[in-house]
Amino acid sequence: MDNSQLNGKLCSDRPPWEIMGEQKPTPDWNFTERDRIILSELAEDPDLSARELRDILEEKHEVDISRVTVSESIRKMREAGVFREAIIPNEEYLFFSLFEYKFHPPNFRDNWRSAMETIRNDEHTFIYFLSDGEYKWKSIMMFKDREQESKWIHEFYKEHGELLDDLRNSVVTNVLKFNTDPKVFETLLKD
Repeated sequence: MDNSQLNGKLCSDRPPWEIMGEQKPTPDWNFTERDRIILSELAEDPDLSARELRDILEEKHEVDISRVTVSESIRKMREAGVFREAIIPNEEYLFFSLFEYKFHPPNFRDNWRSAMETIRNDEHTFIYFLSDGEYKWKSIMMFKDREQESKWIHEFYKEHGELLDDLRNSVVTNVLKFNTDPKVFETLLKD
């Protein structure tokens, strides 16, 4: 049996793609041009106050709006799940690593859930996702140093090694871009 057969056929319970992140519905939001502009400006500078954002909307985009309406628009979009906010440590304090998990198919059925929960609930996990290819699960992890990363890998293999054919990890050596480009709201979110 190869890894292409892992897509839920071996699981007696809900498959991993249903559990990981507990699939949230797509936000029910009709974007106005004002919403796109607000998101674009916040992507450019997430620290803008509602008052500063109102001024930018008026001066740069000729949108006349009160700061209360700006705040309310941001709050409603946040509550609807249009965007997420996260606190992310500066890469100068921690280093990031990409982990890729390749499964040993005969052991998948009995071992996937525990491994998934370990990765998902671990303090070092920044992003955890499913992908195609031989390495089905991937995570971006944060560690204070290489020793801490090495210990994590060692403990993971001790606890979940029977699930894995391979655990590939790559250290992120230089972060060249780590933000949302404001232009994405001009192109991706238009009808």
